[in-house]
Amino acid sequence: MMVSGVQEISMFDSLWCEKYRPKILDDLVISEPNKKVFIDYGNEIPNLLFCGNPGVGKTTLAKIIVNNIMKCQYLYINASDENGIDTIRSKVTQFAQIKSFDGGIKVIILDEADGCSQDAQRALRNTMEEYASITRFILTANYTHRVIPALQSRCQTFDLTPPLDCCRARIDYILKNEKIEVSDEMSKRLDMFIRSKYPDLRKIINELQKYCSSGTLNIIDTSNSFEFLKKVFTLAVNGHVLKLRKYVIQNEEKFNSDYPALLKQLFNYIDETSLKSEAAKKMYLVIIAEGLYRSAFVADQEINFYSSLIQISETKD
Repeated sequence: MMVSGVQEISMFDSLWCEKYRPKILDDLVISEPNKKVFIDYGNEIPNLLFCGNPGVGKTTLAKIIVNNIMKCQYLYINASDENGIDTIRSKVTQFAQIKSFDGGIKVIILDEADGCSQDAQRALRNTMEEYASITRFILTANYTHRVIPALQSRCQTFDLTPPLDCCRARIDYILKNEKIEVSDEMSKRLDMFIRSKYPDLRKIINELQKYCSSGTLNIIDTSNSFEFLKKVFTLAVNGHVLKLRKYVIQNEEKFNSDYPALLKQLFNYIDETSLKSEAAKKMYLVIIAEGLYRSAFVADQEINFYSSLIQISETKD
């Protein structure tokens, strides 16, 4: 059993996203204004709501605050798993109403609080107020609009989207620390790669490790992505939607089957492309934006993407 445990830890540490997970605030990729606010808070924080895309460091920051800055007693709950009102009535309320061992402020971290049911969120607002003298809350959410206004008004909200240049600096640090060779050509591809996955720094680091398995950085050439997007858009505006779906599915390796990311790339492509009709261009962008919004709720991302392209095909110049 001991040997098995050691092996598991060793394998876990080999993952770059865990090996380089920040333990202190200075290591976290975060904007300087936000960093200054958390430094100034010290041992006394208000209720906080961290929002932003997956992989930007919301949970990591919450744990840095309780473990490294406040060094306080805390309760962590993954609200996407324990999202019912019973969790609030039992675990949350029971922990919130008891004073900490050292008499200081305790913290409850509700990770992915946007996954809590409406009843659970309504129950939580009363708990936050009733035990405010001894307990604080840190909520994280990928989609802020899923957090009821009553909870948002009880928290100070922070968008933790990291600056793009800081993401590149963090990646450079990891590559240097791992002694990975980076040619001038690979450095240019790295820029494009980071931009394509931004702001999901966790995903960037995970995929980057794959490209460094040989000891040198070897990112697949994505120079043909422009031609791919051009053909997708051309097929859509010309009404060839049946041919379009088949073409996209056959070329899923070009975008790793990540349809929300493809929607974002298509949005940028349309935005940067000169079209005869400005009105049509605006409509295309709105359609893609609506598709990106729906991607947070749908069960099948490919169907959602295809639906957006059908709408584009029906838009008249």
